[in-house]
Amino acid sequence: MSGKWLIGAGILAALMASASVAGAEGRKVYRWVDEDGVVHYGDLVPPEQARNDREILNEYGVPIDHEEGARTPEELKQEAEARRLAEEARLAEQQARARDEILLDTYLSLEEIESLRDQRTALLDSQIALTKSYLDSLRTKLGKLQAHASRFRPYSSDPKAPPINQNLANELSDTLDSIIRYEKELERTRARKQELTAKFAADMDRFRELQSEADKQP
Repeated sequence: MSGKWLIGAGILAALMASASVAGAEGRKVYRWVDEDGVVHYGDLVPPEQARNDREILNEYGVPIDHEEGARTPEELKQEAEARRLAEEARLAEQQARARDEILLDTYLSLEEIESLRDQRTALLDSQIALTKSYLDSLRTKLGKLQAHASRFRPYSSDPKAPPINQNLANELSDTLDSIIRYEKELERTRARKQELTAKFAADMDRFRELQSEADKQP
């Protein structure tokens, strides 16, 4: 047999003969179903049927392997996207289980979570208060420096005013830089507090859910 496919009457006998010859010559015998639901057998899949998945048969007509049909570029893209989404879902589920285990291993009660939350937010509140206090002192200092600098050019409108000395100019610049730096630090600390509060709220909600699920188990 060389390059033929078979359908219709006498398929079984033709298949067995094909399988015997194919086995002797090292060729494969395929079984596939076309778009109309018709079953085909043969040692060659015609080009117009190449998109159909197919089984590889042994000399007894028993499936021993499987080959996927050819895919269009769009189908390959869709399959790759489906695999990517499935992998993301698997990893997300795995990570969620790991977080649950850590949550249950770390805390014995909801009160423990609340206590740790209060301790950590208190530390951040202290940092915020200290930074605000230091900013207040810096702004007070800046006000005094600006008042002093107003007697000198370029801050004075008096054309006869002397130029500002370098030490005063440097102190003005350094104080402004410090204010900007600590304002950014204050924003970062407040953001950390919001993130921490949200994380603890989520942990507490999940802990309640896990406790409820455990209570329902016999």
